[in-house]
Amino acid sequence: MKYKIGIDVGGTFTDFLLTRSDGHFSTYKVLSTPKDPSIATMQGIAEMAQDEGMPLKAFLGAVEVIVHGTTVTTNAVLTYRGAKTGLVTTDGVRDALEMRRGIREEQYNNRYTNVEPLVPRYLRLPVTGRLDYAGSERAPLEEEEVRRRAEFFKQQGVQAVAVCFMNSFANRDHEDRAARIIREVLPDAYLSVSTDVLPAIRFYDRVSTTVLNAYVGPTLKRYLESLLKKLEEAGFPNVLLIMQSNGGVISPKIAMEHAATTLLSGPAGGPVAGVVYAGIQEYRDCITMDMGGTSFDCALIKDARPFTTSVGEINRLRLALPMLNVVTIGAGGGSIGWIDEGGLLRMGPQSASSDPGPACYGLGGEEPACTDADLILGYLDPNYFAGGRMPLYPDRAKKAVEEKIAKRMGYDLYEAAAGMYKVINVNMAAAVREVAVKHGQDPRDFPLVVAGGAGPNHACMIALELENPVLIVPRESSIFCAAGMLMSDLKHNFVRTYAVLLQNADPQVFGRLFDEMKREGKQLILSEGIKESDIEYRYSLDLRYVKQYHEVEVFVTAQEVDRFDIDAMAKRFHPAHNALYGYSLEDQGTPVELINMRLVCIGATEKPRFQEQKYAGEDPSHAYKNQRKVYMPNQREFRDIPVFDGLALQFGNRIEGPAIVEQVNTTTFVAPEFNVFTDRYGSFTMYLKDREDEVQRRILS
Repeated sequence: MKYKIGIDVGGTFTDFLLTRSDGHFSTYKVLSTPKDPSIATMQGIAEMAQDEGMPLKAFLGAVEVIVHGTTVTTNAVLTYRGAKTGLVTTDGVRDALEMRRGIREEQYNNRYTNVEPLVPRYLRLPVTGRLDYAGSERAPLEEEEVRRRAEFFKQQGVQAVAVCFMNSFANRDHEDRAARIIREVLPDAYLSVSTDVLPAIRFYDRVSTTVLNAYVGPTLKRYLESLLKKLEEAGFPNVLLIMQSNGGVISPKIAMEHAATTLLSGPAGGPVAGVVYAGIQEYRDCITMDMGGTSFDCALIKDARPFTTSVGEINRLRLALPMLNVVTIGAGGGSIGWIDEGGLLRMGPQSASSDPGPACYGLGGEEPACTDADLILGYLDPNYFAGGRMPLYPDRAKKAVEEKIAKRMGYDLYEAAAGMYKVINVNMAAAVREVAVKHGQDPRDFPLVVAGGAGPNHACMIALELENPVLIVPRESSIFCAAGMLMSDLKHNFVRTYAVLLQNADPQVFGRLFDEMKREGKQLILSEGIKESDIEYRYSLDLRYVKQYHEVEVFVTAQEVDRFDIDAMAKRFHPAHNALYGYSLEDQGTPVELINMRLVCIGATEKPRFQEQKYAGEDPSHAYKNQRKVYMPNQREFRDIPVFDGLALQFGNRIEGPAIVEQVNTTTFVAPEFNVFTDRYGSFTMYLKDREDEVQRRILS
């Protein structure tokens, strides 16, 4: 038997998906260990080996690949616990990290303070040397000055150095020379050079991203080296891959060199999995929503491709690397309920996390969390949480909600719990609406792919809030991102700036820049063990109307690039601009400007094979467990409703709502307005009752 493992380290739980070569799979969850995430990782792997009846070394010897998503870099930035970092930059712009773009996010809040830069001013050192916008040297680089800056960093105990010069995207000579000197003086320091990290126009974006890469580089390097050592000592001889924020995976070596690509990578596996699970039922469009213990992540997928962005933020710091466009809010099973100054009930973003956890965990938590409300309302079985391995304590949940919410608001216990449930559902629905509308889409047109340990419990009410008629709950929903990681390909993004009117672009320059990126990408993918025949290239351009500030990324075909078909490229831009901003200037003949050329190099990996089930008929009675009293939100009453074993449900089984579907690591609440149909892979499709014929026809076909 051969195995593959996907691992997603979350704020509350670390999730695992174990797939076998015969198509069977198992899911695991262990409480995360924030101080050293590798402890939870190795604990989960040890549980798998035990369940397979194998010694750890023999089990790991049979594991072909481990795909690992980590929040190590994200947490380092959020907590300001990264490496002590120095910045070498062009004389006159050392304060760009603090000046940013000169825009205060809350313009009318006079008390709103600036974000704290990752590099203090005394470690942001200028050097003489200047390039113009075309890359021509206006002032030579003072190499002795660079050496003195590096010596100062050495005296100060700097662990990482970022190098970012004005206009270096057009000519990397000054940065290369500075990097060589810094390596001589500080051979053990982590070095981050902007032309390696982000060779693109816009100085603040570039310097901020380069600094982020330096700041988290040593932290990620230490973590991965420690994890690799533990895996090697335990007997793992094969491939470890690391998840990136762009939805692809990379080798640990490249991850250590480009650490910033793992920032915001935690939820990136979700959209990748969403494409697969929606595609099973021949949906090319969907919205994924993943409610875990700490956060709620949602992403839009159109034409079987998740939307991406090349500009994001982490902790208000600019990160200008390609990433899946995932909207994240503080809403999860651990989200704490509280009363604001105006007497209104709020949920999150503060989380009870895994330590001490919600009050019902019995681990010392006293704040009322979403999981406490779910338990009080009957959605969770206190004796079957985590398959019965982790008992819940209803009395502690009731005490926390009663004292912290109900008494303060003048509600009874159940009104308070129902209020908590309602508020967090509205928060999550707003996030889903945001991710759709900002891409010019109507959320009602997209089926919802529901994930996370807590997501299926809240999915129906989110769907009703959004007026979405169809939801898909994968059988692996509780470890959704871990599943997505095993479905991910190796992926590398490249960018070159070529600022010119599209109609005036030089075909030779255009072709040369794309060829450079293809050679670089091909070399990287081949070094990671992928055959040349399994490499795919995707081309795109950042285009805008002349005198505009924001670009639109437009995908173009290889044929259009090879033919240098300017008209076809421009024609793709106008409808894309109209979808995002509500207007097009095509009829006015407004010129289109090219800013950046982008290439995604993809190396196809072998995906896990899931076993299809045979049609078992509509009768679900063989999966019936018992009856339970559960709160109906819209009817505002408790009802005795049937509880089914989710793992016992088979292809074709149909359940009429209201009902509860229980699995080891998640529970699905089927509201009275919905029914459920099980597809050929054991996933559950929930749908409004008037969509019966349409949904069954799609699943059975």
